[in-house]
Amino acid sequence: MSDLSEHLQSLEQRLFEPEVRNSRPALESLLSPDFREIGASGGLYLYEDIIVALLGEPPDGPTRTLTDFEMRLLSPDLALVTYRAARSTTSGPPIRSLRSSIWHHDACGQWRMVFHQGTLTA
Repeated sequence: MSDLSEHLQSLEQRLFEPEVRNSRPALESLLSPDFREIGASGGLYLYEDIIVALLGEPPDGPTRTLTDFEMRLLSPDLALVTYRAARSTTSGPPIRSLRSSIWHHDACGQWRMVFHQGTLTA
């Protein structure tokens, strides 16, 4: 795995951490202001929608895991990552999904997520 791939995987994993999901400054450092997400429900969510939703999660929420991480460089400052995620539940088996994100290396020299999509799997 390349250094960039490892770095982007660590950024994705940070977004699974409750202390990041409950911190506006942490989220703002990871998400681009023009961020968009197509959720597993099919809904479109913009930057502020996601920030508010994540800040509203309980700090002891479900555990999330990431596997099968792959990265493809689309240009020197744009990368596509894909992986499988599982979210634990208290009432049944984990909820599994395929995930894709586009990360942009911005003018400040930081990688920030500009797009994310989740698709539920069996």
